[in-house]
Amino acid sequence: MNLVSGYPFWLIKEGLPFNYPALQKSISTDVLIIGGGISGALAGYHLVNAGVKCVIVDSRSIGLGSTCASTSLLQYEIDTPLSKLIDKAGLNTAVLSYKLCEEAISKIGLIDKKIKCGEFEFKKSLYYAANKKHLNFLNCEFAVRKEHGFKVAFLDEASLQKTYGITAPGAILSQTGAQTNAYKFAHDLLQFCKKKGMNIYDRTAVVEIQHQRKSVLVTTANGIKIKAKKLVYANGYEAVNYIEKKIVSLHSTFATISEQNMPDVNLSKDEVLVWNTADPYLYVRSTKDRRIIVGGRDEPFVNAHKSNALISSKSKQLKKDIETLFSSIEYKPEFNWAGIFGSKKDGLPFIGSLPHKPNACFALGFGGNGITFSLTAAEIITNLITKGKSEYSNIFSFQRL
Repeated sequence: MNLVSGYPFWLIKEGLPFNYPALQKSISTDVLIIGGGISGALAGYHLVNAGVKCVIVDSRSIGLGSTCASTSLLQYEIDTPLSKLIDKAGLNTAVLSYKLCEEAISKIGLIDKKIKCGEFEFKKSLYYAANKKHLNFLNCEFAVRKEHGFKVAFLDEASLQKTYGITAPGAILSQTGAQTNAYKFAHDLLQFCKKKGMNIYDRTAVVEIQHQRKSVLVTTANGIKIKAKKLVYANGYEAVNYIEKKIVSLHSTFATISEQNMPDVNLSKDEVLVWNTADPYLYVRSTKDRRIIVGGRDEPFVNAHKSNALISSKSKQLKKDIETLFSSIEYKPEFNWAGIFGSKKDGLPFIGSLPHKPNACFALGFGGNGITFSLTAAEIITNLITKGKSEYSNIFSFQRL
């Protein structure tokens, strides 16, 4: 499955920073991780730090799936608002899911510092009403978040205009948020793991997986065998091919990034990420070199060819969106691209095992905050593998379907 179309900014900016070999001979390991993007890299990082012998394989060059297309916003907010998630999943699960995402942001910052990546930046998060009809919902969402201890403030139309130059009926300003460069972060994680003895192989496609009673046997496209005690599926949307039930609906999301040194729209100065209540929602962030990334205008995913054909028209729509939001600027796009994300009925990830696939765990974050979910998945799976249990595994299990 082609997960990326167009020219993702992070890939152009970073290129191929490190080389990884293709697997050339049969091997055995304690844990095999399929997928070398951000989910696999975080899983590998946690397992290696727990003293587990790991190997990562990826069918592509490392990071060239959804990771390089990510706009890399780190938010505790899930695609399903907290007030609605309570109705879908229950109060305890909903609040805990939001809290885990909030904690994940700080943990990612600590990891970034430890591996000396240098791409993590704390931000505030501004969630604004796309129109006046959404104000009642936004007020309800604000009240629920405040009730459960999240650091939020409500901004009215005048405050929004004065502080951020945004024309909107109202917004929730959250103190907790961040942004990164998921592509570089994944590579730096893997380099850290490599120094600790983990082997990483790209251009190594898995074509057969045999789940045995005490192990898993994997066969690659060129007939090489990998025997592992445990297997971690961290290959994102391609993992759905190994799951009989439909767990996610795939969509194309579109993004554009401006030229450098855009006029100040208060994104960098006030350290804020911006997104709205529309469906699909618009999302905006800045970069260190004063570019502005705008994303949204989602469409159901059909194939990469169709997504690629839509990039030009979608980027023009996103340009209009950002210029409507910030009427004082002329947005000058430089690179445009499309990526895939998955929507779920409750917005929560799928983390854990399936009964008919023994000795395997899935780390499937999906959605708009897949990076924070990937951190949570890495922690849960490391506990399942090293301790045989995790206190949070039930809330993200496949059994909730």
